[in-house]
Amino acid sequence: MTRRRRIYEGKAKVLFEGPEPGTLVQYFKDDASAFNNQKKGVITGKGVLNNRISEYLMSRLSEIGVPTHFVRRLNMREQLVREVEIIPIELVVRNVAAGSLSKRFGIPEGTPLPRSIIEYYFKSDELNDPMVSEEHITAFGWAAPPDLDDMVALSLRVNDYLSGLFLGIGLKLIDFKLEFGRLWENDEMRIVLADEISPDNCRLWDVKTNEKLDKDRFRQDLGKVEEAYQEVARRLGILPEGGPSDVKGPKTLQ
Repeated sequence: MTRRRRIYEGKAKVLFEGPEPGTLVQYFKDDASAFNNQKKGVITGKGVLNNRISEYLMSRLSEIGVPTHFVRRLNMREQLVREVEIIPIELVVRNVAAGSLSKRFGIPEGTPLPRSIIEYYFKSDELNDPMVSEEHITAFGWAAPPDLDDMVALSLRVNDYLSGLFLGIGLKLIDFKLEFGRLWENDEMRIVLADEISPDNCRLWDVKTNEKLDKDRFRQDLGKVEEAYQEVARRLGILPEGGPSDVKGPKTLQ
């Protein structure tokens, strides 16, 4: 296994130095966390499945013109991505009331929203990812108004496409989280979709039964977490043959 320099390790992924300048290798772990890292665990095979699911969804989005950091999948747990300057804002797109929105406003979970709602959260584990407004984002310099406009437009476009894609395989896209980065090419900068799209950051319910097929099964101790991730991959037609077999993690240089 090639020795690589570790650049960053998060709760679900590790970023390593890429094979050429301007690239990184994104490694998907089986580690799971919830409630701002207060609950931790392992979902066996999650990294393999999320790698495949995110590859599939990022590739489909690229085909309709959504710019992303994704280049290609390298193996069962790794993908090659472009190095971007991550904007410290998470955009959450909500179509149906669930999670914190239901708690904050007393709206029964499962209630369709009048229209899709976008919320902003400042990426900070220490501060428990507080919700922020556009005024905070622009005043504190996290993103300029034109950048934020691009992020919102791309989020709505992603929502429209993914809602239709998931509906076609019997799933409702309840809500999901997106992250964006600045990609510099020569002297030009553009906003691109970064991180991942998977059951880790999407709420996906079965259209007929409302069964949850995402990380809420881990958050809420519903059981059959691994099976839920496998079911999403199966419906997308990308479940690895023989199931999500494991591969050893890469050796690193400290």
